[in-house]
Amino acid sequence: MHKVLFVCIHNSARSQMAEAFLKKLGGSDFEVESAGFEPTAINPLVVEVMFEEGIDLARKGTQSVFDLFKKGRVFTHVITVCDDSQESKCPIYPGMTHRLHLPFPDPGTLTGDREEQLRQARVIRNSIKQAIEEFISWVRDKKPLGDSWHVKATRVGA
Repeated sequence: MHKVLFVCIHNSARSQMAEAFLKKLGGSDFEVESAGFEPTAINPLVVEVMFEEGIDLARKGTQSVFDLFKKGRVFTHVITVCDDSQESKCPIYPGMTHRLHLPFPDPGTLTGDREEQLRQARVIRNSIKQAIEEFISWVRDKKPLGDSWHVKATRVGA
């Protein structure tokens, strides 16, 4: 069983989308959670664009990465999805086999009118979905990850 944790700042958008896509596309091979450093609430734009994919995040809550750590949760893969400027704040999570970074823009900072923000959120959503498909192929079939991925650490023997 692959235990995967997606981490971003607020657990309100990118990590939630990644978690939802891995649950939907990865099936029972993966146990998946997401968390943030400063959890807030799910971004309404994200709820809307994920609903277009048949995924309902309207009642989904956010959680703190530090609470998971305190509970002793262990993950084989910890994947940060915040932009590069925020990734350096991510702590080393104990017990993991793989630490990966996959930067995405923050939907919370999108500009323009509502339609433009939705368009940009869809671009981010589609990029995350594609990355999750690559991740699944990497884990299951040992296919290489795309150029957007950054492998931060891999424990020997993994």
